[in-house]
Amino acid sequence: MPGNWAGSSRRRRLPANWDQLRAAKHRQNPQHICHLCGKPGGDQLDHIVRGDDHRLANLDWAHTNVEPWCHRYKSSREGNDAKKRVSIKRPPEQHPGMGDLP
Repeated sequence: MPGNWAGSSRRRRLPANWDQLRAAKHRQNPQHICHLCGKPGGDQLDHIVRGDDHRLANLDWAHTNVEPWCHRYKSSREGNDAKKRVSIKRPPEQHPGMGDLP
């Protein structure tokens, strides 16, 4: 299950103190218990609620590059949900040459 960061701006949007945030979360959860499945060994810090809220309360460990790949499934689900959102579009307009004839 390969990760796909191609084209993502996610890494650039991380705060300058990301390493300090990771270290602080490690001190809080040294076994890296995955917040998604409850098993130890989470290998990446995840935003619990998607977005750019980098407070420690919104960060916790998740399995990304090791089974059961919880973070990958979560990210995939979030991406698919975003694609399903309906965008508000203007209704199609009739071509000017297709107007009613007198």
